[in-house]
Amino acid sequence: MSDKLDGQPQGRDECSKTGASEPVSWQLEQIVGELRAARTEWRANTGRARDLGSRELPSRQALECIFSELSGALFPMRLGPSNLSLESEDFYVGHTLNNALNSLLGQVRLELRYAARQRGEPEDGSDADAVRIVRDFAAALPQIRRLLDSDVTAAYAGDPAARSVDEVLLCYPGILAVIHHRLAHHLYSAGLPLLARIGSEIAHSATGIDIHPGAQIGHSFFIDHGTGVVIGETAIIGNRVRIYQAVTLGAKRFTADETGQLHKGRARHPIVEDDVVIYAGATILGRITIGQGSTIGGNVWLTRSIPPGSNITQASLQHQVKSE
Repeated sequence: MSDKLDGQPQGRDECSKTGASEPVSWQLEQIVGELRAARTEWRANTGRARDLGSRELPSRQALECIFSELSGALFPMRLGPSNLSLESEDFYVGHTLNNALNSLLGQVRLELRYAARQRGEPEDGSDADAVRIVRDFAAALPQIRRLLDSDVTAAYAGDPAARSVDEVLLCYPGILAVIHHRLAHHLYSAGLPLLARIGSEIAHSATGIDIHPGAQIGHSFFIDHGTGVVIGETAIIGNRVRIYQAVTLGAKRFTADETGQLHKGRARHPIVEDDVVIYAGATILGRITIGQGSTIGGNVWLTRSIPPGSNITQASLQHQVKSE
């Protein structure tokens, strides 16, 4: 007989365990009523008073499962189940992908319907669009796997402490963040910014590496150590780029319209060309270009473009300021 309560979300058993030996009155009736009133006020104030009778937005919990299953399907003998054998590898991949894609379809439908409601449009065409998007996503998985292979290889080649590509895949937080980014970027490009952002934020929470799903990143990308890395939405990163912990590729300023509302979607983050290395703590801001083959030293603050082959350090910047 199941010991789960009817209607209780799966995966919440540990959160629901009783801590007190004797029941305590928390005056829940009053609190529940006040919370209901707060929700009603918020929905009315934000124009969301319509009762849909079901879930309105995608689920972070569902996306955590989907991204985990997709990671296992991409790297079954490393990120799949511990008892998997080569003999059953294809069966596991097919079964896991079927589950993940069907679950993803449900989440895509939720986002498309939500977006249609926000625009005041009918939701009728959302289901057909959702199927098309998920089919395209599934067809892109082999190419995403090959991109990730280049990232894993770059990490192994770029870190003398790495003993094997298997160690890189199993242990390096930068690889986990990049796996999520490659998947999330495809969703973002397909017009699913909310699902993509949730997927990226799951990795951000686990690794401390914050890559916006809109960022464009070339092959053989390596983030070493990684904690505190921030890569903004409109950043463009070329091939064979290596960055270290606490690097920021951010915006220099945020422009607003006459009402004070921030402009959305404008290019405001750096372009980093091929074969660039950016060392720990560097902050690079604005729509500037870091030329091919350049090296940016630790803790450098940079707000101007630099030509290919540059070697920028704190000392060189201080010397330039004094010369000017």
